[in-house]
Amino acid sequence: MSVLDLGIDLGTANIIISTGKGGAVLNEPTVIAFDKKTDRVVAFGEEAYKMIGRAPEHIAVIKPLKDGVISNNDMAQELIRLCILKVIGKRLINPRIVMCVPSGITAVERKAVVESAESAGARTVYLIEEPVAALLGAGEDIMHPFGRMVVDIGGGTSDIAVTSLGGIVAANSVKKAGNAFNASIQRYFEENYKILIGERMAEEAKITCGNVFWPSTEKTGIISGRSLITGLPAKLEISEDDISRAISDDIDAIVAAIRVVFECTPPELVGDIFDRGIVMTGGGALLRGLDMHITREFGVKCTVADDPLGCVARGTHMAFKVRDKLRNGFEKVSVSRI
Repeated sequence: MSVLDLGIDLGTANIIISTGKGGAVLNEPTVIAFDKKTDRVVAFGEEAYKMIGRAPEHIAVIKPLKDGVISNNDMAQELIRLCILKVIGKRLINPRIVMCVPSGITAVERKAVVESAESAGARTVYLIEEPVAALLGAGEDIMHPFGRMVVDIGGGTSDIAVTSLGGIVAANSVKKAGNAFNASIQRYFEENYKILIGERMAEEAKITCGNVFWPSTEKTGIISGRSLITGLPAKLEISEDDISRAISDDIDAIVAAIRVVFECTPPELVGDIFDRGIVMTGGGALLRGLDMHITREFGVKCTVADDPLGCVARGTHMAFKVRDKLRNGFEKVSVSRI
């Protein structure tokens, strides 16, 4: 993989770009800020993320991806272009790009991803499904005739897949992941404690008090927001049990999606998974107790990969080296004559 071969993990929460010179070289929130008065982008990435909930009316702070797919094509294209320029500068040779997509993405959604990469100057675009990239990045050997299962929990989707001989045998994707957890936490405190909290506060509460395996009722965190009763600022002590109750339906949906994949997997490969276990990747893998919860549900050992946040990005980095061996879940979709 040369310096102009880029792997892009275009996630709902973060965009990560990797190159052949040293892995991930850019990791920014998937956020862009647009000035409606001047029709210009004023910030992107971390700088734009800090503006969420704090920007004046004429500045739109936009998340161009929702549930793992592009919801605002123009802003997604501009964000990808700006991120690529930040990595490679103003080079004359356009890069080849591998981009990740969820396993359940539609043809229209795939086209939007490809167009975004082409508009950013890519001369060749490859798509790799997130579970394949996640397993590659986790250091798993997916080329041999053995079943490996991955549960990749990102910002917009949770992707579950079983691979063997370099291809996907069974897969499922559910729109229950980090962003859905945050929304459920916001809704829980609004309905049960009459406190309105922001998305960033919900994210902090999830990180601080998230535990889905034997959660404690001891108050270990604090949230702040606006009281729906008085309209005034309010604070509340919270426990792991609060967060566990808030996201319980989302966790159940992920467990149900894993069960569907097991039901669609040939018995020989299920036996391999029983012996080798389930690998969990993505930011959601960091939710305390989730690996043990999955182990309890299925009787199969579930382990969190090393650096689960970076697994998909590493997998895109590695995809060029093994692209001739990957059978499905990876495809060349665009070639120009540059």
